[in-house]
Amino acid sequence: MSNRKVTEHENFWKGEFGDQYIERTKLDTIASNTAFFSEIIGKTSSISNVLEFGCNVGNNLKAINSLIPHANLCGVEINAKAAKILRRDNKINVEECSILDYNIESKFDLVLIKTVLIHIDPNELNSVYKKMYDCANKYIIIAEYYNPTPVTVTYRGNKERLYKRDFAGEFLQMYPDVSLVDYGFKYHKDSTFPQDDISWFLLEKNRNYN
Repeated sequence: MSNRKVTEHENFWKGEFGDQYIERTKLDTIASNTAFFSEIIGKTSSISNVLEFGCNVGNNLKAINSLIPHANLCGVEINAKAAKILRRDNKINVEECSILDYNIESKFDLVLIKTVLIHIDPNELNSVYKKMYDCANKYIIIAEYYNPTPVTVTYRGNKERLYKRDFAGEFLQMYPDVSLVDYGFKYHKDSTFPQDDISWFLLEKNRNYN
């Protein structure tokens, strides 16, 4: 067990607010998420396993499963209720823990994080970036709220629980052997497949793959 101090942000998502979030994710549709990821996955190749940090009840992984049905899917989720719900899907392996406590035992062709970095304690971001980098064998998807400079936004009445910044830019600066493959934006007023004003970035480790 780690002796590190658990952040207020982690306790926030482990507790009642995290439980309530599960109900709001019911508004997400697999169709919208499938359309979102199809554009990104189409720019990748040879993905046999996927890891999502902050997977909640698995809406993203279920969408990816429809696109890459042969891939092994794994998720890391801090909220016990969400992890319990996701365990009902025998296609997805779930580890209930904080991203910061996740024990890396293998690498993944694709590491995904979507609207999770925005809720991480800014002092822990570099540690999360490192965890993502160390887990990734090939591709990394960062899908978050973008802002060129760090800003804090009041989130459902809670201060210092949501941050916008250039997460992908920080990641690229931290790891020079990672390159930007492509990026895009999904608008909340999209008439067909809306997303919550999310900017996505597909990154790739610059290595030779067999």
